[in-house]
Amino acid sequence: MTTTLLLQLSDPHIREPGRLAYGRIDTAPYLAQAVASIGRLPQAPDAVVITGDLTDFGRAAEYAHLRTLLAPLPMPVYLLPGNHDSREQLLASFPDHPYLASGGLDGFIQYSVPVGGLQLIALDTVVPGASEGGLCPARLQWLEAELARHPARPVVIALHHPPFRTLIGHMDAIGLLEGANALEDIVARHPQVERLICGHLHRTIQVRFGGSIAATAPSPAHQVCLDVAPDAASAWVLEPPGFALHALPEGGRLVSHTAASGQYPGPYPFHEGGQLID
Repeated sequence: MTTTLLLQLSDPHIREPGRLAYGRIDTAPYLAQAVASIGRLPQAPDAVVITGDLTDFGRAAEYAHLRTLLAPLPMPVYLLPGNHDSREQLLASFPDHPYLASGGLDGFIQYSVPVGGLQLIALDTVVPGASEGGLCPARLQWLEAELARHPARPVVIALHHPPFRTLIGHMDAIGLLEGANALEDIVARHPQVERLICGHLHRTIQVRFGGSIAATAPSPAHQVCLDVAPDAASAWVLEPPGFALHALPEGGRLVSHTAASGQYPGPYPFHEGGQLID
């Protein structure tokens, strides 16, 4: 049985070489560690998608550094802008990624590509100059038309801003503030949508959404503090970094795993010579 593997990275926040994000963390070695972890997986992913905040300021030197860090990955890598990115610079820095301009929607980076047995549909939630996200009618109409083109094919929708409340107050204030309800209505009309995969939150969070599941992924570097108070302080923490692996067995349902990046002791056998180790 063939299983399609889509690996999700999110929010690497790459700076220029030697520059620190937030004046404290060099995010580049963390992304390099995640790339190395992907290379050690027992089964190689069919593709990697990075759900936004590729860089910290959307500068050309940052995207050049990102390209170098991603170079060891042998599989297709699909990029998506977040609120820390520049659409214009992303397109200029990755001219060899033609899917970025394939959606035919002026001003937005939206695309639909096959990955093994599933269809990956990427939505652009960026609002220029703002931390919060939005989905205008044009972007949503494009999504509905694209879903109508693939009625019998399992679909994963990728977007940066999660279309649901996470209960982390300071992040919900800059979440998807336009179009979330309309997006849920569209998803509810298209049962082939197996998952909505999001970034922005630097944590693993899941919720039911339009008859499907919407989920965020951890960052390969720093995580947002887990604090569900409405007035939670805007803060990050160096919890273990990670990524998500979405696996679709032929004829089955999408299964999502969260993994820590890095190298750890093991693996060790539970049994020795067919006997449980005492």
